[in-house]
Amino acid sequence: MARYIGPKSKIARRFGEAIFGADKVLSKKNYPPGQHGNNRRRKTSEYGLMLAEKQKAKYTYGVLEKQFRNMFEKAARTSGITGEVLLQSLECRLDNIVFRLGIAPTRAAARQLVGHRHIVVDGEVVGIPSYSVKPGQIVGVREKSKSLEVIADALAGFNHSKYPWLEWDENTKSGKLLHKPERADIPENIKEQLIVELYSK
Repeated sequence: MARYIGPKSKIARRFGEAIFGADKVLSKKNYPPGQHGNNRRRKTSEYGLMLAEKQKAKYTYGVLEKQFRNMFEKAARTSGITGEVLLQSLECRLDNIVFRLGIAPTRAAARQLVGHRHIVVDGEVVGIPSYSVKPGQIVGVREKSKSLEVIADALAGFNHSKYPWLEWDENTKSGKLLHKPERADIPENIKEQLIVELYSK
C-alpha cells in the first residue's frame, strides 16, 4: 500500500497551508523550508504554479503520482468539467469519506483504519483506501471496532453538518453518501483548473 511517508511539516511549509491537518510549525515558520526559505524568492513561473497545485492536491488526498494521473485521465473521459470531476473522485475515495465523517482525525489515520479493516461499506469489510464510494452506499465502523479510542476521540464533538453530501447516523456510527459533492461545497483550497492545464500541455 504505497503512500507518502516523508516529512509532513516541510510539505505544509512549502505550500503555506496545513494540508495534513493542524500543523503548529506554520505559526512559527510561515515561510518555505530550506536555507533560503525566509528570503525573497523569484517569481514562480506559470508552469511552476500549475505543478505546485497538482502536488498540493496529491499531498492533500494522499495519492501518489501514477494513481493521480490515472484518476485525471478517467476524469477527462467523463462528461462534465474535468477539474471538478477529478476533485469529486478524490472526495469519494473511501479513506477521504472516513475522514469527512469524522471517524478519523486525519486522512492518514483514515487510511490506516481502512487498511486495518475497521471500516465497512454496506455492511461488508473493505480494506482498500482508494475504493470509490458510490452515492447511496453506507460507510460505517465495524461492530467490534466501535469501542476503539481513536474513533471515539475523533467523533467526540465532530460537526457532521459541514459536509452536506454526507448523512451521519449516530446510533449506527455510519454515514451515507447522498450524492457527489458540488465544487462549492468542497473546502480544499485547490485550483483544479491549473491541474487540468498542466496535464493538457
